[in-house]
Amino acid sequence: MKKFVKHILATAALSATLSAPVMAEAETAVNLDELLTKLEQGQLFQNQQNKQRESEFLAKKEQQVQMLNDAQARRNQLVKRSEELETTFEQNEIHLADITNTLSNRMGSLKELFGVLQQVSGDMKGKFQNSIISAQYPGRDVFLDELAQKMGKSSKLASVEEIERVWFELQREMTESGKIVRFNAPVVSAETGTKTEQEVVRVGAFNLVSNGKFVEYVQQTGSLAELSRQPTDRYLATASAVQDKKGELVEFAVDPTGGSILGLLVQAPNLQERVEQGGTVGYVILGVGLIGLLLALERFISLTIVGGKIKRQLKQPTPQANNPLGRVMQVKNDNPQADSETLELKLSEAILREVPKLARNLTFIKIISVVAPLLGLLGTVTGMINTFQAITLFGTGDPKLMAGGISQALVTTVLGLVVAIPTLLLYTVLNSRSRGLISILQEQSAGIIAERAEQGE
Repeated sequence: MKKFVKHILATAALSATLSAPVMAEAETAVNLDELLTKLEQGQLFQNQQNKQRESEFLAKKEQQVQMLNDAQARRNQLVKRSEELETTFEQNEIHLADITNTLSNRMGSLKELFGVLQQVSGDMKGKFQNSIISAQYPGRDVFLDELAQKMGKSSKLASVEEIERVWFELQREMTESGKIVRFNAPVVSAETGTKTEQEVVRVGAFNLVSNGKFVEYVQQTGSLAELSRQPTDRYLATASAVQDKKGELVEFAVDPTGGSILGLLVQAPNLQERVEQGGTVGYVILGVGLIGLLLALERFISLTIVGGKIKRQLKQPTPQANNPLGRVMQVKNDNPQADSETLELKLSEAILREVPKLARNLTFIKIISVVAPLLGLLGTVTGMINTFQAITLFGTGDPKLMAGGISQALVTTVLGLVVAIPTLLLYTVLNSRSRGLISILQEQSAGIIAERAEQGE
């Protein structure tokens, strides 16, 4: 019985909690009468809440109905407005077609004129943007751009003033392309990057020169800037001449392509860069060639001095010890009683003693003339190996990746030949001169022996 009462109390408490969530936590009932009272109070409170919620719902329902009616009225109004606009649009389309047809009929041949004007304006815009004449007359492409937009997008016709200006700008472009003009403009220095006011010489529509250097017109910024790398000295000399010699006829390197040829000349490597392309083998070839040149120079000076002394000795009967011929002739005086055979041996010994001095380092020069092309061949093989390695790694899609190896192969070959050819010529000349001096010694020796033989008879 006690368990049944506890169960009823728990159920009643749970029902009171669920039916009245806004009430405070219910107190625990101590008996059935108190429990019944609490249930009656909770049911009364719940009925009041339900009535309040029902009245709020009915009030909102009327509000929602009113909003729905307003929305439907707005929709009907917009639908009516849409139909009116659609009708107006169709009428405007018909009216616009009539006006366009009337305009076309009235324009007649002028329509073709304005079409040509629009096309010429577009072509001139691109021409003026790339023309160096715009450095002296800036802003010409802006006018053409505005005219093209006016005639293209808004379908407005150009005025007489605008047509005349297009004619004027086209005529000025043709006229200025045949003039050499001087004007002042800010130029960006390639070394410091600063912009200074300088005198600029414009040679037609081909080149710009300032301070003896070639200047380029930067289209994006509309400014002038010195080329970061100038062409060779022979072209820079013409640039200086055309700027310094006013009113005189001078030679000038004109680029008729508007900068393309000048850009290629600037990219061409100079002598130092070509030598650097040869790599280590190229420097070895140059080092060997320098050694050979120094040796040849030393031999040339030495043989020239010795040859002069021998020529002076030929004119003097008294032997001098400062030249090979004098030392050979001194053998006759040192052996006055020797017979012709003994004297011949003595003279041969003296000549053999002088030959190494006259032919010194000639063999080494000859070796350099032979080794230089072999070193060039070594550089060629090394460069081709690098080229094939680049092809293996990157393929043949980009020729620039193979250019380094090919350049090394060709440059080392050229360096080897450049060293070998003059070295071989120098060796031939020096060897001939050395043999000529030795022949003089042998000739004089033979004369001394013949003279002694005559005395012995």
